[in-house]
Amino acid sequence: MLRDAITAFAQTFSPDYRRVLLRSVGLAIGLLIALGVGAHYALTYFVALDLRWAEITIDILAAFGIFIGAIFLVPPVTSLVAGLFLDDVAAQVERSDFPLEPEGQALPIGRSLWLTVKFFGVMLAVNLVALLLLLVPGVNLVVFYVANGYLLGREYFQLAAMRYRSEDEVALLRRHHAGAIFLGGLVIAAVVSVPILNLVTPVFATIFMVRLHKRLSRAG
Repeated sequence: MLRDAITAFAQTFSPDYRRVLLRSVGLAIGLLIALGVGAHYALTYFVALDLRWAEITIDILAAFGIFIGAIFLVPPVTSLVAGLFLDDVAAQVERSDFPLEPEGQALPIGRSLWLTVKFFGVMLAVNLVALLLLLVPGVNLVVFYVANGYLLGREYFQLAAMRYRSEDEVALLRRHHAGAIFLGGLVIAAVVSVPILNLVTPVFATIFMVRLHKRLSRAG
């Protein structure tokens, strides 16, 4: 698994994936900026102070809060972005790294979008809970890594595996290899927790989980 992760990380920045990486990063940044602007507008709309120094203080605290909040919003935002680019990335991995094996089939666009939006909602809820626990030392980090390790591993593995299998088959394979998929999810969560670097998560995680799915499929 460590070899898969290192290989996937190196491939993320290779010319084969550069175009989709730039599009993915650009979209993720755009969504985060939109969320930040929306949060700042809501704060200034509902909190009106007459004192100039108080307004400046609120603006500084709001900017800091939005920055911290953005860290916790990256997992759901990148999961949403992943649904738009996963099939392109997965197909490239299959062609370049597994040329002798059949290429997977992309999910119907409607089904893919539904799974992505549904999972975005779950990820958003979990990371908002982790954000609310920010003032509880240690607990928020445990929630962040364990929850995102499970959810990110589950989502990316499912999307990669469903190019070859039905949902029931994917669920069975996922239960059989739950430990390995969770560890893979923790690797993705570790990347997600690094500011700036976490923007490459959709491409990295897709490459990583396509490789992991191939390896676990051979294991039975």
